[in-house]
Amino acid sequence: MDSMLKIGTYEFASRLIVGTGKYPSLDVMQAAHAASGAEMVTVAIRRINLDDASGKTMLDYVDRSRYTILPNTAGCYNAKDAVLTAQLARELLGTDLVKLEVIGDAQTLHPDPRATLEAAERLVADGFTVLPYIGDDPIVCKQLEELGCAAVMPLAAPIGSGLGICNPYSIRIIKERARVPVIVDAGVGTASDAAIAMELGVDALLMNTGIAAARDPVLMAEAMRRAVEAGRMAFLAGRMEKRLYANASSPMEHLIGTERR
Repeated sequence: MDSMLKIGTYEFASRLIVGTGKYPSLDVMQAAHAASGAEMVTVAIRRINLDDASGKTMLDYVDRSRYTILPNTAGCYNAKDAVLTAQLARELLGTDLVKLEVIGDAQTLHPDPRATLEAAERLVADGFTVLPYIGDDPIVCKQLEELGCAAVMPLAAPIGSGLGICNPYSIRIIKERARVPVIVDAGVGTASDAAIAMELGVDALLMNTGIAAARDPVLMAEAMRRAVEAGRMAFLAGRMEKRLYANASSPMEHLIGTERR
């Protein structure tokens, strides 16, 4: 039996975290969330629409009795704004969880390492359970862990690109050195990407566009769930050694009672 995913004081059976953006409708989003088997849903606090005629916000469409809300600081371009957004989320939702995003470039949406480190240090000191989105840089990931972050979230590829795992070697190094969960965030486009990421040994995946932008988001959500589970099982099982030449699956020399002539 696999162990639970532990992030700070929180525990989850599912190793898939999903988002709330880009879905064709809120009904489809809710159905996709259910199909994914996820137990944690991330919501961009700065993008919650408070002017909806119905008086509802995105938070009203996420069943908080079923899902743990992971507020994120998407849209922040400096440490000050990210910290303020996290503090507002804590007041609004009554949670110490935060997915920290401090963007350094508007075109690639790559994170700003220096500002992320600054914001993470302030948030950890303020009692938050911090999950920072960051590049696939083993050094920065280790620095974030040493600051007290509850997990590190290296990108697989640029946000929303669907390019898959662009640098599996960096992800493996990050995982080998980490003492906190490693959650691959951004770039997963389809189920095979999810399986590959999990086979590297990472603890979980966070994805949004790969599900929401699929032709059938609900079916893709189920595919992603199964891929995460299969990839995790394959990692735990331990893959066979790769060989350059063929190796018979039924070698005669090991059969009992067989004489070589």
